Amino acid sequence: MGLPKPVLARAITDADDRLIEADEPLAGLHRRCGGELPGTVAVPALLELVRKSRRMGLRLARTIEALDGDDTVRAWVEIDPVREGGDGGCSIAVGAWSSSPRPTPSEDEAADLRIAVDRAVAELTARLAPDQGILAVESSAPDLQALVRKMRENPGSTWTQFVELPELAHRQPLHWRLLDGTQCVIPGSTRNWTVTLIPLGRPDPGSTGFELLLVADSPLPPQHLTQSSDEAPSTPSFGRELTPILRQPVARIIANAETISSRLAGPLAEEYSAYAADIAAAGQHLLSLIEDLSDLEVVEAENFRTAPDRIDLADVARRAIGILGVRARERGTSLHLAPSDDVVPAIGEFRRVLQIMLNLIGNAIAYAPAGSSIVIAVANQGSAAIATVADEGSGIPADKLDSVFDKFERLGRGGDGGSGLGLYISRRLARAMGGDLTVSNVTGSGARFTLELPTAD
Repeated sequence: MGLPKPVLARAITDADDRLIEADEPLAGLHRRCGGELPGTVAVPALLELVRKSRRMGLRLARTIEALDGDDTVRAWVEIDPVREGGDGGCSIAVGAWSSSPRPTPSEDEAADLRIAVDRAVAELTARLAPDQGILAVESSAPDLQALVRKMRENPGSTWTQFVELPELAHRQPLHWRLLDGTQCVIPGSTRNWTVTLIPLGRPDPGSTGFELLLVADSPLPPQHLTQSSDEAPSTPSFGRELTPILRQPVARIIANAETISSRLAGPLAEEYSAYAADIAAAGQHLLSLIEDLSDLEVVEAENFRTAPDRIDLADVARRAIGILGVRARERGTSLHLAPSDDVVPAIGEFRRVLQIMLNLIGNAIAYAPAGSSIVIAVANQGSAAIATVADEGSGIPADKLDSVFDKFERLGRGGDGGSGLGLYISRRLARAMGGDLTVSNVTGSGARFTLELPTAD
């Protein structure tokens, strides 16, 4: 375990992981990382190694990396816990020290990072057709509800009709590249908003539509998150009062953790990248739980109603497959749309039907084994329009089939970290639209979920 090169610097820490003595160049790096002598070890990778060595009472050695301005420092360090006559600290020996310029992320990496951050902190998301007509829109921000209502009342209309674009006031028609990154003003909101347009489809960007994100320059002021004095008192609402408050900070935690995990902010030891990935995953779980609890409140309200319209169930299925295709590939599964009629007319609220399909396909991706296929089929059957999602997993235990749609039931197939509310909410939505959601096992082929809606024929 000896140092591969002569010792360049030595240092000593105490029982509180404070650097009390250090030679150059370690002392200089410690100070440039914001530390003092004596003071807590300021180089993150070194501090983690010192803590492990002290707590475990073991001699540890490995290469560490640290950011030093615009450079990356790499060094081999050996940490030895002080035992006899010591104060519980460690001795440090440093060798094989090197410094090199930090690589600059490529344009594609920088663009992907910007989209990931914007997607995490956006307070309005919408799916647009290739002509930028509105297909579906979601937002729980109180100051955007008037905008959301107008957009939902005018499906197919170009979204730019409902906002003001000061920077592009005299440019018509508006190409998506001009809109991406521009500022917009939203009637009823005092905040400033930035537009992000993500083109979908290859090789021609936008050929299958766009994802629209609106990101605010500041959080909503607290006074806008509480009930006004002239409103009738009501029971505290999680969806109305807490969801907008929680979503943005949690989303920023996720975005920052993913930035660290991907190393786009600079080089990072593998263990720290893993820690950041764990934080991002936990944040995603928390955000999903917040969204599910908000939806739960909505669907269980006595006055809950959907806004059914004529939709194409086959088109909804294709869109859901497009949205979740990347996730499926990451999990080693494939999504297939079974041959069917080009159009399967149905009666339902587009965004709610899409929500159900995303939930069903997302569950199938989570439970399907790597290398398997998930088949989505749509068809007209008499007076009903049917969509089925079948995976090749282990299926659902027979004693769980009757309870799989209960609140907080996790499909009876193990704990995946989900809230156990997705299927409960999906069935409530399906029945509110005059349809139903059922499940069955296919012998040797996993589980099959079936969404039934009234046909539009």
